[in-house]
Amino acid sequence: MKTGEHIATVVRSWPGVEAAPHRFGGVEFRVGRRELGHLHGDRIADLPFPRRVRDQLIAEGRARPHHVLPESGWITVSIASPAEAERAVELFRMAYDRAANARRTPAGL
Repeated sequence: MKTGEHIATVVRSWPGVEAAPHRFGGVEFRVGRRELGHLHGDRIADLPFPRRVRDQLIAEGRARPHHVLPESGWITVSIASPAEAERAVELFRMAYDRAANARRTPAGL
């Protein structure tokens, strides 16, 4: 199984995750209206995080600034190898957990 297929299979297995074609190619994953991130084939994954989380992930060497929008909260991770794919799954899980927690917390709290 290719790395992108592996990541897609794992992420789609989580409750409430929907997959759809991404507007710039590849496949994106959503929980409700919130995008968890997207894959560009077996090359890279892009995920959005709050800026402070993004900065921490980059400082730890777990990601790099987004390949098109480097000053945004988005990150890019390589998924060329199985080890990189597993790191991407961990980051998608982090995004998923954030989205699930946001859905459980009433607005204003």
